[in-house]
Amino acid sequence: MKLNNWSKVLLILACMCFSFIGFLIKLPSVFSHYDKQLHTIFYFAAAAFLNLLLAKKNIIKHSLIFITLYLFSVGIEFAQEYSNKFFHKRIHGSYDVEDIHANLKGLILFSVVWLIYIVIFFTFSRLKPEKMANDKTGE
Repeated sequence: MKLNNWSKVLLILACMCFSFIGFLIKLPSVFSHYDKQLHTIFYFAAAAFLNLLLAKKNIIKHSLIFITLYLFSVGIEFAQEYSNKFFHKRIHGSYDVEDIHANLKGLILFSVVWLIYIVIFFTFSRLKPEKMANDKTGE
């Protein structure tokens, strides 16, 4: 299904709101031992979602998504710290550099997967016309 630009914007805004709320509430104790892994998985999935939705095979758009998600991850950490002060009680953890590193790890992992896909795609797309030309000439 192809989405128009307004649908994409609304979908992204809705996901950002849910993400923002999700990162501000305290993680259930069952998952507390997996906090860093969850950060990595979330940012890997967020990068995949946004790249499939917006970037396709464009390296500039991919880079902008990477930077935006990284800045979002830093902003969320500051928002967590501020929310604890604003509400005068601890609703979430405090600013954590390790969370930012885990977020960056997820973004880098997705970028590696994405770059491998792009290299393979462009390699095969370049070989395909040559093979078709060779088939036509009888070689």
